[in-house]
Amino acid sequence: MATTTTTATTFPDVVADNEIVLVDFWATWCPPCRQFGPIFERASEAHPDIAFAKVDTDAEQALAASAGITSIPTLMAFRDGVLVFSQPGALPAPALEQVIEGVRALDMDDVRRQLADQQRAAAPTA
Repeated sequence: MATTTTTATTFPDVVADNEIVLVDFWATWCPPCRQFGPIFERASEAHPDIAFAKVDTDAEQALAASAGITSIPTLMAFRDGVLVFSQPGALPAPALEQVIEGVRALDMDDVRRQLADQQRAAAPTA
């Protein structure tokens, strides 16, 4: 599967409808983004079972802001609708492969348990 352009309108469905989603937040004027783009594209071809989405931060400023993007490129990974990875900076191909394998290897029951524990700990007590 090739990369797909994702907008504020399509982003929620892309994350909800795919087991694993990698999102590249980028801009055309950004040299590291242009360096990372072909690496991201090659990974999308090597992993057709993963959704690879690209968000142009200039065109989708509200989406980038709601995602907390402060530096580009930023790579985010979602698994079963849960954000499991977020890191700014252009990754070399081997590092991107490590992220992909790490996301695939996650025990999502454990991840959900940890999130629930964090939410309980953060909840105000009466």
